[in-house]
Amino acid sequence: MGGEREAKTIIPKENFSEWYNEILRRAEIMDVRYPVKGLYVWFPFGFKLRNLIYSILKSLLDVEHDEVLFPTLIPKTEFIKEEKHIKGFEDEVFWVTRGGVDELDVPLALRPTSETAIYPMFKVWIRSHADLPLRIYQIANVFRYETKHTRPLVRLREVTSFKEAHTAHRNWAEAEAQVKRAVSIYRRFYDRLAVPYIITRRPDWDKFPGAAYTIAFDTIMPDGRTLQIATIHHLGTNFARTFDIKYEDVGGEQKYVHQTCYGISERCVAAVIATHGDSHGLVLPPEVAPMQIVIVPIIFAKEKRSRAVLEVCRSVRAALKSSFRVILDESEERPGAKFYKWEMRGVPLRIEIGPRDVSRDECTFVRRDTFERFTVPLSNVVGEAEKALRDLHESIWRRSKEHFSSKIFDLCGDEQEDRIKECVKKGVVVVFMCRSEECGAEVKERFDADVLGEEVGTCLLDDVEEQTGRCIICGAEGRRTYIARTY
Repeated sequence: MGGEREAKTIIPKENFSEWYNEILRRAEIMDVRYPVKGLYVWFPFGFKLRNLIYSILKSLLDVEHDEVLFPTLIPKTEFIKEEKHIKGFEDEVFWVTRGGVDELDVPLALRPTSETAIYPMFKVWIRSHADLPLRIYQIANVFRYETKHTRPLVRLREVTSFKEAHTAHRNWAEAEAQVKRAVSIYRRFYDRLAVPYIITRRPDWDKFPGAAYTIAFDTIMPDGRTLQIATIHHLGTNFARTFDIKYEDVGGEQKYVHQTCYGISERCVAAVIATHGDSHGLVLPPEVAPMQIVIVPIIFAKEKRSRAVLEVCRSVRAALKSSFRVILDESEERPGAKFYKWEMRGVPLRIEIGPRDVSRDECTFVRRDTFERFTVPLSNVVGEAEKALRDLHESIWRRSKEHFSSKIFDLCGDEQEDRIKECVKKGVVVVFMCRSEECGAEVKERFDADVLGEEVGTCLLDDVEEQTGRCIICGAEGRRTYIARTY
């Protein structure tokens, strides 16, 4: 059986780009054959995975946000109001200029993001301090005319699962407190997915168009490049002044609201796939696995014992189905083919039951992450399954953090260019840098790396002890800054 599995292994993960595309195809996550560049189709299995991941995010947001849904089309008259915002997206917008055979009086943008769609409504909704804070979110499609190399779940022209939250507050401090809450929400989200991350404050020259500042989450992909998996923006009063969003305070004075927005796309699904998958396919945290347990009968001949095996398998499925997403594979395929199929789809736990198991009132558990095999009594199959899935999550979380840490190189104070160049090919490098855009451009030129931003704390924005040193480019005072090759 081991030989059969070996024959069906996929491209080694070291060839990450090819491995990633092969996983999406064989595990049936996304179909890339749609006839428009940068647009992809969710397979049913992939969409179940997507929905389970987003259900975690929704549960975290629903504590203090209300879910809404805004139109996809944004009038150009509204879209162009915020000068910095439109400048940041002007090369990425799809425009609708005709309805049927008629030219539209006002062109309509397919939303690249929804600030200019939502904030005209904030002006209508917000009147008094009693209306604040206002916190909403939506999960919607956004469209961006990507001219770089498109990649499913990572770089698309239609992002099908963009979660964006928008909030309004009385003052800067309350909006900043919301930024910190958003950081906490995203930390809990990715912790539950067992996906490690770094949190940075983006350089001013690379912040969200119209924001006062931007906080970003990045993870490290198997090839050492980073993938931005979440962003959080303090908008100050920039959009409030553009869209005239005011409230009346307790003293009767009209004041502009302070705003935040923060978003996550289906890159979170890509992060789960890339972080945990192996040469046999997906490895999934049990909480988001579309199927958590598969039961495989081990039947070698058409005999009475085969009926007994199936009866036991069905009774085990009945015992498990109230607590887990479980399937009994009664197909005509050989056991080895079934193993391959469900390993590829990342089912965390396989239960094998054969005649010998039945005679001993036990079954065999096989963990997807390690392929460890062990027997458990049929009388305690539910409790043992709970423990096995809990242990699996802890194991993949520990393993992913260890691998992540091995790809971060702290070279603060080490100004040897060869050392920086060597390490940036493997992962993320921490160096001292000043905040000038010119030095950022020089880092790109000299090291073929992008500036991710200054290091910030894992929970709050101010919980990292300030460390300064000489900027690796100009020698001026610099702060601890992450640089890396990026997607």
